[in-house]
Amino acid sequence: MASFSAVVPQRPSLSLLGLEPLPAAIEFVSYQFNSLPKVPQGDGHSVTLFPGLGSDGTPLISLLNHCQELGYDALDWGRRFNTGPSGNVDAWLAGLSDHVNELIGDSHQSASLIGWGLGGLYAREVGKRLSPRVRQVITIGSPFNGAADITNAGWPYSLLSGSTPKPDDAQLSRLRTPPPVSTTSIFSSSDGVVAWQFCVHGKPARRVEDVEVGGSHIGKGWNNAAFAVVADCLSQKPGKWRPYVATSASE
Repeated sequence: MASFSAVVPQRPSLSLLGLEPLPAAIEFVSYQFNSLPKVPQGDGHSVTLFPGLGSDGTPLISLLNHCQELGYDALDWGRRFNTGPSGNVDAWLAGLSDHVNELIGDSHQSASLIGWGLGGLYAREVGKRLSPRVRQVITIGSPFNGAADITNAGWPYSLLSGSTPKPDDAQLSRLRTPPPVSTTSIFSSSDGVVAWQFCVHGKPARRVEDVEVGGSHIGKGWNNAAFAVVADCLSQKPGKWRPYVATSASE
């Protein structure tokens, strides 16, 4: 497991960014030819997936299908391309939360939220607003614990702060604060897009976990190791949180 304090946090190198397509291709081949470890069949609860910056649900279709095959009511966020919040950020997030609440519908079961990249920041903020209806939040390569210049995909926090060039301390503190539900961050120290140091929580918290998997940033939509973590988290019953334990097939 990588340590937050092991190196000075900085934006991933351009060479690491340039290498992204190669591990992503390897991840895709592995996804096509290697099976995932067996996990319990899902209980049918609602799962909403939030795409990364500049993408729609297409890069996450494999993960969406995987969740559905496990027996979950998995849905795309339904807002097409993720171009970042518009207008007043708090109002925008409130509208997104209302939308997700409609997606969950009148189900008596609490829901899970999964977000990739910037979509993970949405999942965390929506999870805070809808916590009575949410059992857990899972983020994948999401820099919620950062400062300036920690991503090669543009500065996501500037998107969350509207026209403000950089977020203030209050905004950063809000983003760093995990939702009051089970929260798992999946990250890779080999990520060429997002600085991994800002995808991990700065201090221990109850029902909060950071799980490192190998691979690229752009290949997370078909990364078997990430899928195994997601499947294990989704299989946990509400109020029965436990740390993730990798099996030999998912390591």
